[in-house]
Amino acid sequence: PEYLMTPSEAISALEAAQAAGQLTSASVENIRPWLTEPRYADYQPTVIQHVAEEKWSELDNAFCAVIPFGTGGRRGMMYPIGCNMINNRTMGESAQGLANYVKQHCDSGELRCAIACDTRHRSQEFSRLSAEIMAAAGFQVFLLEGVRSTPELSFAVRHQKCSCGIMITASHNPPSDNGFKAYWSTGGQVVPPHDAGIIACVNEVAEIERASYDEAVADGRIVACQEEVDAAFVQAVAACTLEGPRDLKVLYSPLHGVGATAVCPVLAAAGFNDVTIYPEHEAPDGDFPNVPGHVSNPENPQVFTAPIEYAKQIGADLVLASDPDCDRIGIAAPLTTTADSEWATLTGNQIAALLTEYVLERRQAAGTLSGDDYLVKTLVTTDMMARIGESYGVATHGNLLVGFKWIGQVMDQVGPEHFVFGGEESHGYLLGHYARDKDGAAAAMLLAGVAAKLKAEGQTIHEKLDALYWQYGYHAEDLVSVVMPGAAGMDKMRQLMAALRENPPETLAGLKVAAVRDYLQQTRTVPGQASEPLDGPKGDMVLLDLEAPGTYVAVRPSGTEPKVKFYMFTYEPAENIHDLDAIKQQQAERLQQLKTDLAALAEA
Repeated sequence: PEYLMTPSEAISALEAAQAAGQLTSASVENIRPWLTEPRYADYQPTVIQHVAEEKWSELDNAFCAVIPFGTGGRRGMMYPIGCNMINNRTMGESAQGLANYVKQHCDSGELRCAIACDTRHRSQEFSRLSAEIMAAAGFQVFLLEGVRSTPELSFAVRHQKCSCGIMITASHNPPSDNGFKAYWSTGGQVVPPHDAGIIACVNEVAEIERASYDEAVADGRIVACQEEVDAAFVQAVAACTLEGPRDLKVLYSPLHGVGATAVCPVLAAAGFNDVTIYPEHEAPDGDFPNVPGHVSNPENPQVFTAPIEYAKQIGADLVLASDPDCDRIGIAAPLTTTADSEWATLTGNQIAALLTEYVLERRQAAGTLSGDDYLVKTLVTTDMMARIGESYGVATHGNLLVGFKWIGQVMDQVGPEHFVFGGEESHGYLLGHYARDKDGAAAAMLLAGVAAKLKAEGQTIHEKLDALYWQYGYHAEDLVSVVMPGAAGMDKMRQLMAALRENPPETLAGLKVAAVRDYLQQTRTVPGQASEPLDGPKGDMVLLDLEAPGTYVAVRPSGTEPKVKFYMFTYEPAENIHDLDAIKQQQAERLQQLKTDLAALAEA
């Protein structure tokens, strides 16, 4: 309540808390406008109440920074106040800033924006808010009024010839979170210089203009286009299907997200008609109630535990699961062809390798593969993709930062007509050029195709993967994420990255660090030698090459979550493999030692 204290008294209390070490200076500076400027008048009573109740930790987390546009846009915890939180103000500023920037840079003169949302709490509310803001700014809004997938939004931007797009989602984050993904006219997420330009416009937003939703619908400024876009999207994805058997029983889990709106119709259109939705995960629900830890992430093997048991009961051949906005896919499959076989999941890198081989083999068999065709991956995605591509005479563009937006950018720079397949380690894949973002529905279609082909040949997915290791060498990868929340976490992340640059470890897992690739400083340094220029994109990532060829570690702060990610890679050339099981054990031990050493590094 306003009577608790005046804005000036609240500012004095904030300064006293800062002096006592209870608030960071950045938080105090970011709170000031919320107490003094008219644009934040609606939020002033709540801010004052937090100050009066001395909720310093909550204030620090809510105001320690301005949410940036990272690898997936703007994403974070929902909280009623704060420039570092997702709320009506930050979402409204995001839409208004996007509108202002696009109007400055749109050459066509016709302003259009596609908008969609997932099943998260407040997603449809934020979608409607964004539609009202874009309509007020002079855009014709093409709204997918129900819950729909992120790749369908990417497709809708292109299909409706839009200037930009907005997807309301926090992907696989916890139920507490939501987010705002901004898309350019290409259908891809915003990349430089547009990302920095948009955030600059967001920071300059004073007034947020909103149209009346009902009036905008009545006069055509907001157009409901879900039925039309649904049909066109399914047709576009299914057109990318590859020939092969279709005898397959699939158990599919949308993990309480939007996936059933995309995966099921795409599988049906591609000829996979024996698909069962796992009943415990079928209902759209932002709390993700029946998923371990309430985190609907197909990267997590635990989300498959219950579906695997159900799959055994109904005689399914494989289990597929997509994340809440259905741009990622995960899979579990039997280890052998016996009826009582154990099941296991695949990592994102293993899926990438499996799908790369499948797409190239099918394209080669159909005579549709050319020397101009290419693959795309990121720097932290398995090099097995490139080795498979090389064997088919297909180039790989892999010198990319983390985030599928860079894969979409390469498609447009090199030419989408020769794009064959793109993949990233975090379970994101795309084929065809109907979209510029990863697509769980397309990946589900490909994985069903792989499984059906292998079933007809009497082989399992895991057995096929082993065959690829014998052919291309054994690649093993792992990922460790260290959560560092709040203002203190951000400081710790900065300190860690600075330490890696200034004083990197001499050894990891008993192997010497042979070189340090610093993508922020654009240098490659061999210990004891002068730094050399690095051929690579600029971003906040350090890559440590170890003395064993093909063994390295990449370290980067997440662009969408408060955590540091350590990506680990090991490799054994095919010619050195005499006992695959022994190599697997050896590399598993190496990865475990890397995990131990990196965990100690993060805590130092």
